[in-house]
Amino acid sequence: MSRLGENKVHIKHSASAILVFVAACAAPLRAQSPPGPMAPRPGETVQQSPPAAQLKLRVALVNTPVTVRDAKGNMINNLDAADFRVTDNGVEQKISHFDMGGEPVSLVVLIETSSRIEPLLPEMRKTGILFTQTVMASDGEAAVVGFNDAVDKLQDFTKNADAIEKTVGTLQSGTDGARLYDAMAIAVEILSGRPQPSADKPGRRRVLVVVSDSVDSGSQAKLGDVLRHAQLANVTIYSVGLSATRAQLQSKSKNSGPRPSAPPGTFPLPPQPGVIQTPTTEAQRAGNIDLMAAAVWIVQHVNERVAGNAMDVAAAATGGMNLSTYKDRSIENAIDEIGGELHSQYSISYTPTGGNDLGYHEIKVQVNRKGLHVRTRPGYYVAPPES
Repeated sequence: MSRLGENKVHIKHSASAILVFVAACAAPLRAQSPPGPMAPRPGETVQQSPPAAQLKLRVALVNTPVTVRDAKGNMINNLDAADFRVTDNGVEQKISHFDMGGEPVSLVVLIETSSRIEPLLPEMRKTGILFTQTVMASDGEAAVVGFNDAVDKLQDFTKNADAIEKTVGTLQSGTDGARLYDAMAIAVEILSGRPQPSADKPGRRRVLVVVSDSVDSGSQAKLGDVLRHAQLANVTIYSVGLSATRAQLQSKSKNSGPRPSAPPGTFPLPPQPGVIQTPTTEAQRAGNIDLMAAAVWIVQHVNERVAGNAMDVAAAATGGMNLSTYKDRSIENAIDEIGGELHSQYSISYTPTGGNDLGYHEIKVQVNRKGLHVRTRPGYYVAPPES
């Protein structure tokens, strides 16, 4: 087992698939020119300075997951590439690769192992077989990373289901810290090296499943930076939301100490003024946030912080989903839902045309059938390379 927490976390502003073109030109210099400005001779045209150098970043491939459901929430899996229209910053794109749930998955299982959620570990240790059978499937591969105050690679990429299940089944509790964003940054980085599908060869879908409370403490990485990199590396983030409060309730219920007064299942967030905090009010507060708008905002303003709903925003930014387990859904059910969606989901790739400007690129995906709901990632951010 290697200790990744001792390494410096690098959040790159550009993926390995980006080709950088810098066009620069300079005016010819006169040999032995005298100092100071030179006045033009009578009748001669003054030579204009060349235009400022233009910096362009060309994104070689954009892969976006597309989930299509009907009005009842059922997955629609009988569409063809011709049924989809994809635009990038308003410019229609040619789909170069299309697949429906058949591509093998490269999966990183990122699990919080802090002492705050220790009472939930017995339930989490049972989920290894769900990751291998439901999410990985027969032709997938997975790695396992654990985090608390440190980030540890517990299992490198392997297709061996027994190795993954053993690693998850022997998870141990650590310190009470939770370097969530640092751990996500490392997971995205190692996923960036897995082969992607292209127009002429198959590849792997890059998927990160985070099993964690949404609270980060002590990370050097910023969520916006992590999501920029995830978007450019075509990594889809799913989250199984744990509740530290639920863990505390489970722990205290085994003892004879006083019971807490807070309703079971609430998050450790301060309630709104004048409102009793319950799972219902917490869910309503989450629903009041425009997650897509928040996802766009955070990748444009990487130095800002997300006050709450961080994993909802991360999932929305990459085309995945966040499934909370504080109310009626168990950890096992959440993982099963993720696997079911992944293998009934469309994967669409294109090489952007019609402009590769720096800044935010909006992705829109439409289908030519009425009454269907389409979910995909909202776009990606192209930043200039670091000097």
